[in-house]
Amino acid sequence: MAELESLNDRERQVLEAVIETYIATAEPAGSQTVARRSGLGISPASIRSTMSELEAKGLLYHPHTSAGRIPTDRAYRLYVDAIMRRRPPEEHHVETLEIELGSSASASEELLRRAAQVLGILTQELGVAVAPALEEIVLERFDLVPVTSDRLLLVFNLRSGTVRTIYVRVPVIVDPADVESVQRLLNERLAGLTLREVRATLAERLRDVGGGRSRELLDIIIAEGDGLFDIQERGEPVMLGSASVLVDQPEFASSEQMRTLLTLTERRDALREALAERRREGLVVTIGGEHGDPGLTGFTLVTSTYRRGGATGVIGVLGPTRMPYDKIIGLVEHTGRLVEGLLQ
Repeated sequence: MAELESLNDRERQVLEAVIETYIATAEPAGSQTVARRSGLGISPASIRSTMSELEAKGLLYHPHTSAGRIPTDRAYRLYVDAIMRRRPPEEHHVETLEIELGSSASASEELLRRAAQVLGILTQELGVAVAPALEEIVLERFDLVPVTSDRLLLVFNLRSGTVRTIYVRVPVIVDPADVESVQRLLNERLAGLTLREVRATLAERLRDVGGGRSRELLDIIIAEGDGLFDIQERGEPVMLGSASVLVDQPEFASSEQMRTLLTLTERRDALREALAERRREGLVVTIGGEHGDPGLTGFTLVTSTYRRGGATGVIGVLGPTRMPYDKIIGLVEHTGRLVEGLLQ
């Protein structure tokens, strides 16, 4: 990448050493500390000079109260994309995940909650997860069940194993044979589509069906289609691990920073939107000011996708921008693959 090419070898080495020193110590990295920890074989004076050059390039800054430097969001981005050497998950972490999640695989929401909790404990960050959007999941079968003389229960059986129900009010008494006929037609014409596709093409797919009471019932379903087939939960529930793992981190020592964290965990709107936007294949790392929401500016969000029923969900962690990216990224990706396998 262009920004990495603008650095000479010494600048790259010192930047990597400063970032890793700051991640490990949570203290602004001074030249003496970097020289001692890094093993670069460079004098503290040379390191100090190089740090000044990196600061001029917008990759480091130093608090007024300290001579040490702290990485900027741009530095972390360069580190993650081009410098960092990713580590595979540690074997005992893999075993812990398999044991803890294997016992929760019978229920998808319970599995996701457990995954967020365990991933948070292993990374010492806040575990986060969101289920796939229901409208992207394939519909396997409809059941249409008479409840009263003027009410039917429409049952959606989704490929993910999820079942959702909704009542349909009909102004006429419907014969059970007509209900059965309509149920058969709905399954013939709509099963195998996602709920989004059903809602968009419902009238077209049922246009050529003949008359009679079956047609009347189908017309009612078509007329109410937007409401009937919009069964997406109002904002998918965000599943969180325990925020207590972050309390001891220096970034949350001030009451203001702690309030920001608590607001995120209590309201969850910002997290829900951020996670919903990440439903694409692979790993996504968003650092500090890269977030569109100012409430997330002080955080990094590392997520990986998993697939279920043809749709995509998200699992990952939220924490301060000072996090051990080399360890966390591999663990998040592994957890995503494990969750996907268990949900299959």
